[in-house]
Amino acid sequence: MKAYKFEIFTSVIQENIRVGLYKPGFKLPAVRQIKEIYKLSTSTVQQGYDDLVARGLIESIPRSGYYVLDSQVKVHKGIKKERPVVRDAVFEDRLSLTTSSYTGSRVNEFNVAAPGDLLIPQKLILRTMQQVIRESGLGLLKYYPAAGSSLLRQSLAERAAANHTILNPEELLITDGALQALYIALSAVCSPGDVIAVESPCVFSALEVIRVLRLKVIEIPVDPIYGFDLDFLRKACLVNDIKAVMVTPNFHNPTGTQLTDVQKKTMLSIALENGFAVIENDVYGDLNYSGPRPTTIKSFDQSGIVMTYSSFSKTLAPGIRLGWLSAGKFLGRAEQIRFALGSTVSPIYQETVYKLISTSSFDRHIRKFRNYLAKNAHQTLTLLSDFFPEGTHMTRPAGGYHGWVRLPDSVPVDKFYLACATSGVKFTPGYTFSFSGQYQQYFRIVFADRYTQERKDAIARAGISAVRLA
Repeated sequence: MKAYKFEIFTSVIQENIRVGLYKPGFKLPAVRQIKEIYKLSTSTVQQGYDDLVARGLIESIPRSGYYVLDSQVKVHKGIKKERPVVRDAVFEDRLSLTTSSYTGSRVNEFNVAAPGDLLIPQKLILRTMQQVIRESGLGLLKYYPAAGSSLLRQSLAERAAANHTILNPEELLITDGALQALYIALSAVCSPGDVIAVESPCVFSALEVIRVLRLKVIEIPVDPIYGFDLDFLRKACLVNDIKAVMVTPNFHNPTGTQLTDVQKKTMLSIALENGFAVIENDVYGDLNYSGPRPTTIKSFDQSGIVMTYSSFSKTLAPGIRLGWLSAGKFLGRAEQIRFALGSTVSPIYQETVYKLISTSSFDRHIRKFRNYLAKNAHQTLTLLSDFFPEGTHMTRPAGGYHGWVRLPDSVPVDKFYLACATSGVKFTPGYTFSFSGQYQQYFRIVFADRYTQERKDAIARAGISAVRLA
């Protein structure tokens, strides 16, 4: 994916800030110095520094220069670790707490993990659909191959190869979104009663798939800073016959964490040693805030035990129900399950996505979208710091569009959600992200839409309610 020219130096600055080399108050090189070192124009360097300011990483002091910002945003503290426990997948849906009491005419939703109306490339999608209809006509009303369009699968493989992941087009299955891909992957390697390892917190839609398949789970803690706890996974393998591990290595939902290449290789090594499959969710992989697109676990796998899936509902529009699964060595079983779930994905979706990703249009949209998200992430952190009570913590995501927020113990969460519902604000309660109910004081906030004044005011109202309740 084409990057902005200024990212050649801003990515270095961001990485140095992330690892602590550039500490708060550190004075950054002057525009003239950056210009000479990287052979860039003055305007390009200025754009880069302006972008870092907008992301909340640095500040500009007139007649002095640029400095690393001493952020007032509270960084999420770690999650208490417990011993591996196998639990029956009994999921209780209690989302009515955030919806049933609202009586107004408008709701500000921060609970829907999808691009908001103002960030969906509506004109691009509709124009492409119209072109597809004109060109394909009657062909869109016929069955497509069960595995999906061969041209689409070839194009997906070519995009993956550009990001150092080798996908065999013949091992790709086009699915009705990411959730169906997950269902197929789990069904291909597990039977009812089998034990799988899952991230904790884990997105509730995935937990519902686990419940339907009657699987048992071991919840592996995801540290808000370091990500998936690989040592915990190793311990779990000592006393359990784990069939698969479900993981989102790039911009985990809801914490936004990203695993390093070393961590990804280590997870693959653990899977090979213990003979279980890795089911990798890469739906947010394109939404990195800085630097090159991150690697996948699949990119390091030569054995075929990694099953990677993704979709376009998170990057284009939620109504584009098109995902894909790279089934690896489990292709035969996965094909049978895919066929049993019904006919192939809508031809118009397949042709539309194929046309979009075959040109530069999709990359231009993604580049713009991820920059919006980076700035929204900083604005979300700032709003929470400004309006929520002392002791509120939120992760600093590396990509994607989720924030994982912990309220102080003094805030009664049931009353907080009731106050939010009354004032027309929706978050996703933390307890929906686990079978264990251990995230009572947490909620997820989604910032995948533009921050209008109305949406800012909504977060402010929620924060003021939390302060009153604390």
